[in-house]
Amino acid sequence: MTMNIKNLDQDEVTKFDELATRWWDKEGEFKPLHQINPLRVGFINDRTPLQGKKILDVGCGGGILAEALSELGAEVTGIDASEQTIGVALSHSKKIESNVSYHQNTIEEFIENNPEERFDAITCLEMLEHVPSPEQIIKSCSSILKKGGDIFFSTINRNPKSYLFAIIGAEYVLKLLPRGTHDYQKFIKPSELAKWIRDSRLIQKETIGLSYNPISNNYWLGKDIQVNYMVHATKEED
Repeated sequence: MTMNIKNLDQDEVTKFDELATRWWDKEGEFKPLHQINPLRVGFINDRTPLQGKKILDVGCGGGILAEALSELGAEVTGIDASEQTIGVALSHSKKIESNVSYHQNTIEEFIENNPEERFDAITCLEMLEHVPSPEQIIKSCSSILKKGGDIFFSTINRNPKSYLFAIIGAEYVLKLLPRGTHDYQKFIKPSELAKWIRDSRLIQKETIGLSYNPISNNYWLGKDIQVNYMVHATKEED
């Protein structure tokens, strides 16, 4: 299978390169990711118990999710296109003596370099809205997911509410994220993601929303998928 190993936006990579040193500052630019991480890990672990599972974290960033999955007994590989970000992940992993394996790769490059690898589960969170061809990412993930395996995506819906909350609110008013973190045109409607999942021979099982109350500074999972949402899918058995 011929793959486009350059399915990345260099401006996006540069953006996260510049923020790389702050990944593990729990009061810094990535504070929201640290806050929502227990919700995401719980959601994943409830649907595919992590103990002993071989997991690939695509777009792993500084390793916030990957390390948490590893702590629950998973054998985790994390990949990210940003050299500086992977450097931070490796440095932090060494500091805490974790077992996560990190690689500076796109998913397409990883497959090219590891054609025989297969995973029990794959996570790809807050990554699809940062690449030119998210549908290709999903197909690539599906190709190395074991039959019957679980896959998890999270992204941001595209509608007026998501623009108001995820960009105006989060980046300009509340300053939860650096300005320019997101591009509204790259946000993904649940119907678009559902089609790409079907096209990749995956079966969508569940969609859940992530909400935030700025007054109480509280996040929770629920039925509202108008802004942030997460999808659980599985790979067809044959």
